[in-house]
Amino acid sequence: MQAAQLDPLAPSPRGLWSSQHIRVSRRRGPHRPHRSAATVCAGRFCVQRRDDLLSVEHDLSPAELSDALTSLLTEYLVDTEMLRGQTEFELVFTGVVRSTVDGSLASWLRFYRNSLRALERGDTAFGPIHAEAQAQVRGDRLLDLGSCFGFFPLRMARQIDVTATDLNGSTMRLLNAVSPRLQRPLTTLACDATAVPLPSGSVDTVTALHLIEHVPDDVVIAVCDEALRLARRRVVIAVPFEDEPRECYGHVQRFDLPRMRRLAADLMRRHPNVSARTFELHGGWLILDR
Repeated sequence: MQAAQLDPLAPSPRGLWSSQHIRVSRRRGPHRPHRSAATVCAGRFCVQRRDDLLSVEHDLSPAELSDALTSLLTEYLVDTEMLRGQTEFELVFTGVVRSTVDGSLASWLRFYRNSLRALERGDTAFGPIHAEAQAQVRGDRLLDLGSCFGFFPLRMARQIDVTATDLNGSTMRLLNAVSPRLQRPLTTLACDATAVPLPSGSVDTVTALHLIEHVPDDVVIAVCDEALRLARRRVVIAVPFEDEPRECYGHVQRFDLPRMRRLAADLMRRHPNVSARTFELHGGWLILDR
């Protein structure tokens, strides 16, 4: 998920977080009937939309803060049409993290530690994807494109030199703040995935995990071209296979294995010194080698 364009470390009152037209609070004590008929309760959340203000109340605990929140919000708030679009999804996601644990950095550290533990055990949907991506990395210098929260770069930072990149500068500042405290130091760059300010061939492997489904057709090619410019040895691209692109995640492209094969063939025509292979495993994969 692409984190919302805001300051994720901005101060907020205990148990409450707000930004723009979103207000998220953590309920303490048992659920009680709401006076307003406009409030709708779904699972662990109570939602009220009044004029331009969206209020979300939840009862999640610190132990439940992790990237699995993505699925929870999707099931109870997106699929029930209580949240509208990517921006509301991202702001509510941030609000749940910040309202559950007191202190800006403390809340995100709890979120990161819980997420990394589950991912590295393979207990989440992304766990097997990260494990496969790790197996595909070659060399000792890695650049990750579209890192978002940076879970995969953090996974790899214990072993090799890693640079995480994302268009969202707020996300990179957050990752830069938490990585040393997690004892997983890495480098961060806020940049467009089509124009990374590094020399050609500056890393061994470039990864783009669940990135290109977020961008239009011409940008897909531009991202792949840039990844090949930067990689001395290998580019690893992974995408989800969906019936329809999920708007709440910012997806605008639908991929399947035939489309991945067409992309591979196109890139080999554009880059005659590159070989490509595709396969399906928890989505689709494209491996480009020099």
